[in-house]
Amino acid sequence: MILVGEKINTSLKGITEAVRSRDREFIARKAVEQAENGAHYIDVNCGTLIDEEVEALPWLVQVVQEAVDKPCCIDSPNPLALSAALRVHKGKPMINSITAEKERYDSIIKLVQEYNAAIVALVMDDEHGMPKDAPTRIKVGVRLIADLVQAGVALDDIYIDPLIQPISTDSNMALVAVDTIRGIREVYPGVHFMCGLSNVSFGLPRRGLLNRTFLVMCMLAGLDGAILDPGNREMMSMIYAAEALLNRDAYLKNYLKAYRSGLLD
Repeated sequence: MILVGEKINTSLKGITEAVRSRDREFIARKAVEQAENGAHYIDVNCGTLIDEEVEALPWLVQVVQEAVDKPCCIDSPNPLALSAALRVHKGKPMINSITAEKERYDSIIKLVQEYNAAIVALVMDDEHGMPKDAPTRIKVGVRLIADLVQAGVALDDIYIDPLIQPISTDSNMALVAVDTIRGIREVYPGVHFMCGLSNVSFGLPRRGLLNRTFLVMCMLAGLDGAILDPGNREMMSMIYAAEALLNRDAYLKNYLKAYRSGLLD
């Protein structure tokens, strides 16, 4: 699993204040904690600071990469903020995100090409918005992948987000996401999948239980990336166990290493 640490996001407690005050130590500590807990990318997101994002996003990238030897997943709908952040990024970045909506696609694809970035791609377009059913999501996703490949993006750099919506408002939404992953995987077996899982349980009790169960369902369908808190030991132990059972962990090396480190307790 490709894990993106989600904890440097101004929608979370303490991050807004740290970004506004340019508290390097606080942000660096969040980056180090996530890297030590297994994150492959560190997400940086200050989208709630709309008027400051163009200055704040590159600052976050620099602070994170001074603290840890990890690439960033740079999360913004603002092409100007993305461009500013990408200019200071070291190594191969990930951009979150692009869609098949023409205006957004045209503004982001240029940055993906210029910086040879990995890209999170949401199965949305102008005609359907956020589709409610899996067949439409699959159709949009397949077309979006084809467009990205045509634009020179390697299939291995594409991470499809199947769109996770709460089952509290529509009890079919978990299955829609699972079926979307499975359907796109059948057409493009080399593509990756990446999403935040917790939205599926919004508004419900025992959210952690639902999130962990949903994670395994998605992994069985083909999910191989997630945006999450790598410090969540219950979630991480579920990932180690599921990868072992799905034969994604050669010789069970990661599972046994996690056991010896006390991470499965």
